[in-house]
Amino acid sequence: MSPPERLEHIVVVGAGAAGLAGVETLRREGFTGQLTLIGDESAPPYDRPPLSKQALAGTWDFPQVLLRPTHHYAELDVGLRTGRLAIGLDLPQRRLRLDQGEQLAFGGLLITTGVAPRRLPFDDGLKGVHVLRDEQDAAELREHLRKEPRVVVIGAGFLGLEVAAVVRNLGMDVTVVDPQPVPMERQLGREAGTLVAALHRDRGVRLRTGIGVTGLVGSSGWVTGVRLSDGAVLDADCVLVAIGATPRVEWLRSSALPVADGVECDAFCRAVPGVYAAGDVASWPSARYGRRMRLEHRMNATEQGIVAARNLLHGNVEAFDPLPYFWTDQYQVKIQVHGVIPNGAEMVIAEGDPADGAFVALFHEAGRPVGALGWNKPKDIRRYRQELLESTSSEVCETGA
Repeated sequence: MSPPERLEHIVVVGAGAAGLAGVETLRREGFTGQLTLIGDESAPPYDRPPLSKQALAGTWDFPQVLLRPTHHYAELDVGLRTGRLAIGLDLPQRRLRLDQGEQLAFGGLLITTGVAPRRLPFDDGLKGVHVLRDEQDAAELREHLRKEPRVVVIGAGFLGLEVAAVVRNLGMDVTVVDPQPVPMERQLGREAGTLVAALHRDRGVRLRTGIGVTGLVGSSGWVTGVRLSDGAVLDADCVLVAIGATPRVEWLRSSALPVADGVECDAFCRAVPGVYAAGDVASWPSARYGRRMRLEHRMNATEQGIVAARNLLHGNVEAFDPLPYFWTDQYQVKIQVHGVIPNGAEMVIAEGDPADGAFVALFHEAGRPVGALGWNKPKDIRRYRQELLESTSSEVCETGA
């Protein structure tokens, strides 16, 4: 495909990992025009995974989570605009609307606005109820934990369980509630999720799974408890709501840009000509897995930011179809997944033994391996990545081989 018309100004909206990868790629691959990176937070781009681990535990200060030193953006000749919010998009006029009435004209646009945490519909503005998405959230939760409160975590996914592990390591009381019967079943499958449940129970976390939350209890403006669907009330001085996230696309709904579960892109990360998306906010058709995908994984943000920027600059030269990779650290356990773990897939141990606390497992779909999980096997699991790349290639999927 031929390159797009000459671009004089490219705007990247979203100053996270995907946005940073985008601006760095544009400069590295020869873009010499005006380049603007817009972020709604006051800080320059930083890494989010440490917020629920090292930053929350207090072992890292905020400067340690910055993705680049602050002088990096001047050296790249990138106009970094922090603390600014995109509120609308005029596609025909190629104009981006910002808060405070400002408009920016652009030739190319890369959307990397990420996701926003879901909130409870009934928190009633009670103090002591937290979400954890950005640095300010982490600072507020960390400050609250210094009072050694009784903590209830609503949601037994990656975020909720990583925070639960930090809280227990700090010696505090913590209960995790989730309507699913097994923690992390959607991400890791039932068998591995059962092992995660045992990991937390063995360290003193109370798990209330298979039960919902119907309300919060408060006194003098502060949360004092969490009401469950069976009528029980859990005492709580601090509540973390970790029930997932939604793509940040509300500001785009009046623009005629295709948005549903995120910005809907083609295989090249293109939403419409001249407008691309990457990271948590973007969905795309995966030939590898034969389905539309949207991934909220750290490595995907960087990889997709690179490919989207390259295609924006050069004209759809590279389809984006990665083998997903994600990880979680809980206590002294590192869990890594390459590929995907389909719903209901059987876990087959490839090496090691769960009883010994270190193993690699494979997951199959339609007779072929599509995912691998490593439990305290960071070196060994790498050997399975090439096998997964070959077994899930688009050629294999199309031929049924």
